[in-house]
Amino acid sequence: MTASATPPPGAGPDPTLGGLVHDLSTQIPELVRSELRLAQAEMAEKGRRAGLGLGMFSGAGLLAFLGLATLAATAVLALAQVLDPWLAALIVAVSLLFGAGLLGLLGRNQVVEATPPKPERVVEGIKEDIATVKGQHP
Repeated sequence: MTASATPPPGAGPDPTLGGLVHDLSTQIPELVRSELRLAQAEMAEKGRRAGLGLGMFSGAGLLAFLGLATLAATAVLALAQVLDPWLAALIVAVSLLFGAGLLGLLGRNQVVEATPPKPERVVEGIKEDIATVKGQHP
């Protein structure tokens, strides 16, 4: 058998520390760029899916609104069997406006409870972490 010109893997001398650091310094930026491209592609795909989903939710909301409007018209027609039509329409309209007002107040209360829109516990935790790193215990 003749000796081959290139030694088999692992049979040669170990690479130097400088060579390893050089290889690492050239490979890390490429790895980071590859990961960023992958993240960008993944986010673009998720964005497309989210957009499609939001469009479907919007369509569902429109159909639900039309269904509720039809139910309101049905309520007016049903009440018109026992009352004057104008009075039936007025009763249904006042009932709907009352419900809208109640939901509006409840929603407003939820928004007030959610303000200010910053993660207060996280901000306090970060302040504590900075104080700890600086050596100032809270």
